[in-house]
Amino acid sequence: MRKPLLPALVAAALLAIPYVAAAQQCPGDEHFRKARGVVEDLQRIVTPDGIQDTYKTEIGGIDQWVNVRGEHRDNPMILFVHGGPASPTMPSTWQFQRPIEEYFTVAHYDQRGAGKTYLETDPESIADTIRIDTYVDDAIELAEHLRERYGKDKLVLVGHSWGTVVGMKAALERPDLFHAYVGIGQVINTATNERLSVEYGLQQARRDGNATAIAEIESISPYPGDQPITRERIIIARKWPQHYGGLNAYRDAGQDYYYSASLLSPAYDCEDREAFFEGNVFTLGRLLDAFLQVDMSGVDEFPIPVVMFLGRHDYTTPSAPTAEWLEQVDAPYKRAVWFENSAHMMPWEEPGKTLVSLLRYVRPLAVPADADTAPPATAR
Repeated sequence: MRKPLLPALVAAALLAIPYVAAAQQCPGDEHFRKARGVVEDLQRIVTPDGIQDTYKTEIGGIDQWVNVRGEHRDNPMILFVHGGPASPTMPSTWQFQRPIEEYFTVAHYDQRGAGKTYLETDPESIADTIRIDTYVDDAIELAEHLRERYGKDKLVLVGHSWGTVVGMKAALERPDLFHAYVGIGQVINTATNERLSVEYGLQQARRDGNATAIAEIESISPYPGDQPITRERIIIARKWPQHYGGLNAYRDAGQDYYYSASLLSPAYDCEDREAFFEGNVFTLGRLLDAFLQVDMSGVDEFPIPVVMFLGRHDYTTPSAPTAEWLEQVDAPYKRAVWFENSAHMMPWEEPGKTLVSLLRYVRPLAVPADADTAPPATAR
């Protein structure tokens, strides 16, 4: 079994505290097979006009794995761009997505260098393609593929965490493909996020009298400052904000529910689980410098409706810069939706509110018959 060379990073490698992933043994896989069977049976789409597809298709010159699910073929389709850049959502959709599938068809894909897709190509053969622009091109090509395969005029584009960098750029480049853009844990300016996150961690540590945390945070201060943002500095910068609930509200940095989700996922086998962590390591160093330069604050016009899901306790990608950006941007429709009991992992932390918010603010933008239920085109 191959083992990761470095610690994988929690909640989308670049955007969260390092998570030390010992190679995922296949713990009595026979032991888990029956449990996975229960999940698989519950997850079966049984409606006559439903969609339940998992397949690989060539995107950006390589095979990439796609998962598409929904109870009614005529529902609007969501293209979900996962975080990471190599933290696929496919193995954990069973935890929150089933009710959404009654109202939307949802497409996920394991991006290049991630999960099931990581196993399809020799990693070194695509090393030079691990660039932000390539991921944007992939998302656009996949959107075109989904439109053709499923007979859709446009899609709803959703990005989470790292996926918001890809998603926002794709929406700006090809607005003709999308009804609307939804950012979950949106990245506007990475350097600002870094500063706010560490300030929060230090504030909480001082309130808590946590001398260890204070010493570690002060050892990298000012952060990010004018020193290089190395992996070692990032580890410390993520560690304490997420210890104090900045990744999952009211929880510490532990995230077993997410990283162990694949053990019960019908979509993933043992090799796929290993690839989940190996992909984190493979992509991190190749994207880190470019990711740290991301700055979308200068985007003052957005060509399609934009909805931002904001975690009140998110200090992984802090919500304040996104709320400020949304206030000033000119868009056909804009809406801020605050998740009062969430940090960064809103679909998992508040799945009910995620569903209600998609129905109230997003579906009317994609279904003409629902247009009269759309809320006023303002951000609140």
